[in-house]
Amino acid sequence: MRLLQLKDNGGFGLTKDLITDIPPYAILSHTWGNDEEEVTFKDLAESSKDIKVGYQKIQFCAEQAGHDSLRYFWVDTCCIDKSNNAELSEAINSMFRWYRNATKCYVYLSDISTNEYNQNNLSPQSWEAAFRKSRWFTRGWTLQELIAPPSVEFFSREGKRLGDKKSLGQIIHESTGLAIQALEGSTLFEYSVAERMSWAKGRETKREEDKAYSLLGIFDIYMPLIYGEGMKNAFRRLQEEIDKCSSIDRSRPLSSGISTHGDNSLDGLQFAVDAPFNSYQRQHEPTCLDNTRVDILHEIHTWADGQDERCIFWLNGLAGTGKSTIARTIARRYFDKNRLGASFFFTKGGGDVGHAGKFVTSVAIQLANSVPSLRRYICEAVRERSDISNQSLREQWDQLVLRPLSKIDNSHHSSYVLVVDALDECDNDNNIRIILQLLVEARSMLRVQLRVFLTSRPEIPIRYGFNQIPESEHQDFVLHSISPSIINHDIAVFLQHNLRLIGQERSLNAGEEVIGYLVQIASGLFIWAATACRFIREGKQFATKRLDTILQGSGSAMTAPEKHLDEIYTTVLEHSIAPEYTDEEKGELYRMLRHILGSLAIIFSPLSAYSLSKLLKEDINQTLEDLHSILDIPKDQNGSLRLHHPSFRDFLLNNDRCKNPNLWVDEKQAHQALADSCIQLMSTSLKQDICGLNTPGVLVSDVESSRVQRSLSSEVQYACLYWSQHLHKSGAQLRDNDQVHHFLQEHLLH
Repeated sequence: MRLLQLKDNGGFGLTKDLITDIPPYAILSHTWGNDEEEVTFKDLAESSKDIKVGYQKIQFCAEQAGHDSLRYFWVDTCCIDKSNNAELSEAINSMFRWYRNATKCYVYLSDISTNEYNQNNLSPQSWEAAFRKSRWFTRGWTLQELIAPPSVEFFSREGKRLGDKKSLGQIIHESTGLAIQALEGSTLFEYSVAERMSWAKGRETKREEDKAYSLLGIFDIYMPLIYGEGMKNAFRRLQEEIDKCSSIDRSRPLSSGISTHGDNSLDGLQFAVDAPFNSYQRQHEPTCLDNTRVDILHEIHTWADGQDERCIFWLNGLAGTGKSTIARTIARRYFDKNRLGASFFFTKGGGDVGHAGKFVTSVAIQLANSVPSLRRYICEAVRERSDISNQSLREQWDQLVLRPLSKIDNSHHSSYVLVVDALDECDNDNNIRIILQLLVEARSMLRVQLRVFLTSRPEIPIRYGFNQIPESEHQDFVLHSISPSIINHDIAVFLQHNLRLIGQERSLNAGEEVIGYLVQIASGLFIWAATACRFIREGKQFATKRLDTILQGSGSAMTAPEKHLDEIYTTVLEHSIAPEYTDEEKGELYRMLRHILGSLAIIFSPLSAYSLSKLLKEDINQTLEDLHSILDIPKDQNGSLRLHHPSFRDFLLNNDRCKNPNLWVDEKQAHQALADSCIQLMSTSLKQDICGLNTPGVLVSDVESSRVQRSLSSEVQYACLYWSQHLHKSGAQLRDNDQVHHFLQEHLLH
C-alpha cells in the first residue's frame, strides 16, 4: 500500500510501498472526472508541474487529514500505479480492507456547492435535495466505501462538512437501499447474497467489469481481474467464488468491520456476533419512547457525563421492568455521540451471548473499532499473546483492555461508556463475580475514563459482588422502586402509542378508560404491556376480540405483578388451542406445545425453526403460528427462534406460576427429551470422516469452519456440542447397555 505523506511545508509526497507497520491514515472517496483531469501516480512520481482539476480534491484531503492530526492519506487516482496490472489487481482486491482500516474516510462531493445556500444558516434542509441526487450515490464503488470504514464524513466542493454516515444514515439508507445496520457496522454475512446483490443494482462504473469487481469486498472474495472479459463473465466468476464460500461461518472476524490499520492480528480473536446493542439480530428491539423514563435517563446521563469516581452505574430491577430497553436507549445515545466504547447484551440460551467466554474479546474488538487510537495497542497485545483467547478472563481483561487503555496518549481527557445488559443471564455465577471485579478496575484508568452502565436482576451473586465494592465507586438505582405514578404514566404512553398503531391497521379503539385499566393490570411491568400489545396485534381482524379477552380475563389488579404476567402468558398459550378440537386433539397439541416450548426454554444456543424441527422431529410451524406475542419468529426459516423475554422461561418451568398442567414444563424431563433427540439425530447422521478429509488423525481445530458448515447441518452441530450437557441437566443415571452406552460404542471413535 502506497500512501501520501504530509510535509512540514504543507506539501505532500508518495511513500514507498508499505507492507507492514502502516501508520494511521485518512482515505478519500470521490467521483472520477475525465481521465485527463485526474492526478495520476505518474504525475506525482515525475513531479509534474501541470495543475489538473483533480488536484483540488487531493489538496482538500491533505488539509482535512492535517486538521484531524493525520500525517498520511490515500487517494486512488495517484496512489496506485495503474500501468502495472499486478499492482492494480492487488489494490482492487485489497480495497475493502484499505477503506476498513482507515481512521477517517472523507467523501468529497464535487457536485454539491454550499456557496449556493445561505452561509449563515447552512442547515441540512438547504442542501439535502442536492445530496440525495449526488452522482456519488450511483457509483459501483460507493457501496464498499460507505460500509467498510468506521468513520465516513461528507464534504461539499468547498470543503464544508455536511455530516457523517451516522447523522445522515436515514438519507443514505433511502438513497442507496443499504440497511442502516450495515452502515452501522453489522456483520455483512447477516445479509443474504441476494440482498447484497440488490444493493448494487443500477450502479455505474467506468469499466463494465468493475460492476462485479467493486463487489469483491462486499462478499469477502478474492479473485484475479481480467479486464476485457466483459461484465457477464466477471459476474459469472464472482458468483462461482461466492458459491464456493456460501457456507462460511458468519462469526468470522474478517466480516466484522474492524479496522486494524493493515494489521490482521485481531482476525484471530473470536467474538460474540450478537453482543452489541445494534447487532443484526437485535435490530427490532425497542428503545424508550419520547416522554418516558425521563427522570432515570436524566440521572444516567448525568452520571455518564460526570467526572467522579463512581465508574459503575448499576440499574437493577425485577423481570419485565424495562431494564434492557433503557440499556439500548443509553447505548444508542452514546453511540450517536461517538462515546460508546462497547456493549454486551447477555441472553440466557443465546449461544455466545449466554456465557462469559467471549465477553472480553467482544469488548476489545468493539473498543478497537470505536477508539481508533486503541487499535494498535490491542493488536500488539494479540501479537504478543497469540493464545490470549484461551487465557483466563482476568488475563484477557488486563492484556486486551486495561493495558491498551493505559497507553492512549490523549491530550484531552476522553470518556467512553461500556454498556453491559442482563449480567444475571450469564450462565456461571463465578464468572459473573469475576466480570464485576474486572469492571470495577475501570476506575484505575488515568488517560481515559471508562464509565460502565450495567443492568441485571438483583440476584445473589451480583448483590454480593456489589457489597464487596466501596459505595463511593458505584451508583445504584432500583428500577422497581420508582414511584408507581411515574411508571404508570410511562406504561400508559407505551400502550397509547402501540394501540394507536394497531388501530391504524385494524378497527381497534382503546379509549382512556381502557388504557387506564390496562395500566392497572400491568402493575408496573413493561413486559406485560409489550406482550399484551403483541397478542392483540397478532389477532389481526380479531384484535378487538383479543383486547376483550385480556380485559375480561384479568383478575384483581391488587395481586402481585408477577401474577398478571402469568395470566397473560397463560391466555396467549391457551388461545393457541382452538376450542373446536376434540379432547384427543387438544391433548396432542398440548404435548407438542410442551415439547417445542420446553426445548426453546432450555436450549443452549439458538436454532432456526427448520433446524429445531429436524432435531425434535416435529412440524413446529403450525404450532408456533399463534405464538408471535411470546416468541421472536423470523419470516426466514433459517433465522433463529428466540423468546421475547426471559420471564416466559421462568413462568413455563415453574409449576407454582404455570398453573395449567397441560402447559407446565418439567425442566429435567425437557433436558432428557432433548438429550434423547440429540443422540438419535447423531446416531443417524454421524459417520467416519464426515467432512471428507481423507486424512486420518487431523485435529478438529485444523479443519476449516467452512468445511464443517458444509458437512454438518446446524442441528447436527448442536447435537454434537450439547447432548452431554442436556444429559447432565436431566439428572439421568447412566447404565450399561442403555441408549448412551450403545451410541458411544458405535460413534465415539469417529
